[in-house]
Amino acid sequence: MATWNFLTNHALVLLSIGRQPESTGLEISQAVGITERATRRIVDDLEAAGYIEREKVGRRNRYRVDLHRSLARIGERELTVRQLLELVEDQVAPGSEPPEPRHSPPN
Repeated sequence: MATWNFLTNHALVLLSIGRQPESTGLEISQAVGITERATRRIVDDLEAAGYIEREKVGRRNRYRVDLHRSLARIGERELTVRQLLELVEDQVAPGSEPPEPRHSPPN
């Protein structure tokens, strides 16, 4: 029986980077369950599309996730990277932009 996921490898790599922005390509590939070569191609795709920025720190990379970047339109609503991370992780990634303040409903 074939196995499959609802989330693509691109989404899984983005989530992995969101959780651990200083991960190596090998660490990301192990977390996602794909080859390191495939991971590097996906990271390049995500960077080219503006979902992440890569900064060289010594011999390693540090990634910054654009939390405000739109992922998809679902009906009348935009889904952002931040919302996906919050949905899956129930937190915003360390090293990413600080969360926007949540407003309480008026009394």
